[in-house]
Amino acid sequence: MKPSCPHACQSGKPTHECGICGIFGHQDAAKLTYFGLYALQHRGQESAGIVASDGEKVAIHKGMGLVPEVFSETTLGKLTGHMAVGHVRYSTTGESTMVNTQPFMVHHKGGPLAVAHNGNLVNSIALRRDLERKGSIFQTTMDSEIVIHLLARSLDLGLLRAVSDSFAFIQGAYSLLLMTRDTMVAVRDPNGFRPLCLGRLENGAHIIASETCAFDLVEAEYIRDVEPGEVLIISNDGLASHFPWPPRRKSFCIFEHVYFSRPDSDVFGINVYTARKRMGEILAREAGIDGDFIMPFPDSGNYAAIGYSQASGIPMEMGMIRNHYVGRTFIQPTQSMRDFSVRVKLNPVRSLLQGKRVIIIEDSIIRGTTGRSRVRALRNAGAREVHMLVSCPPTCNPCYYGIDFPSNKELIAGKKSVEEIRQYLDLDSLTYLSLEGLVEATGLSADSFCLACYNGDYPMEPDPSFSKHAFGGGCSC
Repeated sequence: MKPSCPHACQSGKPTHECGICGIFGHQDAAKLTYFGLYALQHRGQESAGIVASDGEKVAIHKGMGLVPEVFSETTLGKLTGHMAVGHVRYSTTGESTMVNTQPFMVHHKGGPLAVAHNGNLVNSIALRRDLERKGSIFQTTMDSEIVIHLLARSLDLGLLRAVSDSFAFIQGAYSLLLMTRDTMVAVRDPNGFRPLCLGRLENGAHIIASETCAFDLVEAEYIRDVEPGEVLIISNDGLASHFPWPPRRKSFCIFEHVYFSRPDSDVFGINVYTARKRMGEILAREAGIDGDFIMPFPDSGNYAAIGYSQASGIPMEMGMIRNHYVGRTFIQPTQSMRDFSVRVKLNPVRSLLQGKRVIIIEDSIIRGTTGRSRVRALRNAGAREVHMLVSCPPTCNPCYYGIDFPSNKELIAGKKSVEEIRQYLDLDSLTYLSLEGLVEATGLSADSFCLACYNGDYPMEPDPSFSKHAFGGGCSC
């Protein structure tokens, strides 16, 4: 049975993946990890968890909900020690249930072992079946638990050897943190699909996080990215960097810059705000659509809209006002209250829209259902023309590396042409940023990125039996 769709999915946007944060060497490690997760909340809103250690005693607390809903002063006070690892989650494999919350922790031969994982393993089904045949008993439906079972087979050989041997079997995307009683290990897959970075706090403690925005909140200094294929061991002896596997072609997820990452983060060495603004500038060069004003749907497309406005000279306005006090859940409307879930979050400024030629800047179109409702709201408010510019190419293919992109059948660009999408959304024109323009906006070369969701060129093919929803996870809306 599939999980009920979380409120975040009702936006019609791709749902976020996961965020991880770890602190080593600070007496308030759990509390700092809490704030790091708070900064990474955009990467997952289903559940949150922290495991902490003082070198002897290990404690864990996790639950369903947002970070401030899961933790309190009381619960954080019980997570004592100089080391902590935290996780915020949106399910890409595995159901949205308490048993699948992370960090996932077990006790092996008397010692604790915890993992917090961002990404997807593309050979998880084959690995799971093989482990079960050999006697492994799984507690969850997460592919992340596979990591624990593989590690447990080699821990007697030492932590580095266990990591090196175990991940040699694993294919896919993984930026993750492992924790024993006295050691923290950061691991990033050789393709580098998902971001992971290293920082340092004022007292010399180290922090690992999915994005640099977590560093800013706890006043940590960014040191560098954890490199693709790197195993970084953090202990009382300091940092030890290892590269146990052959290098592979870099496959950074370009959608981190289109949508996922916070604009104040530097991801893959690129400032996200600057890249998104540049996408808008290039859109202005490629599209050249004229209108009375440019507008984003808050907070989608805000920074590309700034770039388009500055490059084109067309003023930017906020034609839709966002209600910032809408929580994760609210009383669901009846069928007769059609489009209520859209209107409760965004409402048009009628006097601004009346009789105007409006240019909408969007960051992406995934299913198209929400966009259609929003365009209808603009027309009902009196807009004379409605044009839409999208700051990425058509998303035609599913993602197997940790993003909840639906199957080709659910992706609107997987079954409709651009003209058919324009008609479906009731637009006067629809223009997507070219793939070349998107790559140009980042400042890196095309061979640095995974572009499979746009061009179908997968850096690593999934196992034939692999499915994003094989264990009942993901979004079914």
